[in-house]
Amino acid sequence: MQGELSILEVGKALMQWVIIPVGGFVWLMYRTQQDHATKLAVLAAVHDANKEAHDREFKEMRENFKAVFAKLDNIEQALRK
Repeated sequence: MQGELSILEVGKALMQWVIIPVGGFVWLMYRTQQDHATKLAVLAAVHDANKEAHDREFKEMRENFKAVFAKLDNIEQALRK
């Protein structure tokens, strides 16, 4: 009977001082990792949206420059006549 009590006491001490704190730490790390994963996903989505908008604006600017140069060529041709 004396041996059983000491095993129970050791088990209780292990639960109180080792298993529960380690479990809490693992749970905290899991929550932190999930938060970081969410933030990374949001940042990736924002980056993709910004890149797409930048590419669209750059394409529009290129088309506008082509139109301006075409008009300048027409003006130059008209002045040479």
